[in-house]
Amino acid sequence: MTTSDLPDDRLYSSDHEWVTLTSAEVPAEPVRIGITRVAAEALGDLVFLDLPDVGAEVTAGAACGEVESTKSVSDLVAPVTGTVTEINTAAVEDPSIVSADPYGEGWLFAVEVTALGSLLTAAEYAEANELSS
Repeated sequence: MTTSDLPDDRLYSSDHEWVTLTSAEVPAEPVRIGITRVAAEALGDLVFLDLPDVGAEVTAGAACGEVESTKSVSDLVAPVTGTVTEINTAAVEDPSIVSADPYGEGWLFAVEVTALGSLLTAAEYAEANELSS
């Protein structure tokens, strides 16, 4: 995986989640959240997603669900604080969508943001994870 595989139209957490933000400002519209390709490849074949319910409050840096693969179960850590407005039911019904298209159809849930967590640009995320250019 290389830096060019990371969309630069979003920000990333050190816990391998992405959020559709391009600046460190609280947006007016809900944002989508998903896991990075780095996480998807490390997990392997996804078999189950445990996502927060619509209306649930999530807190930046805190576990808000789980991603289960044939290899392991990993916590899903919220990159922002706010209220869940939507979940991707297609991904819940077929978790392989997340592995196949983590930055597109494989998004996990949407949040109306009240505060941001510690987020990285695509370049900062790539450097922290030693991805080649």
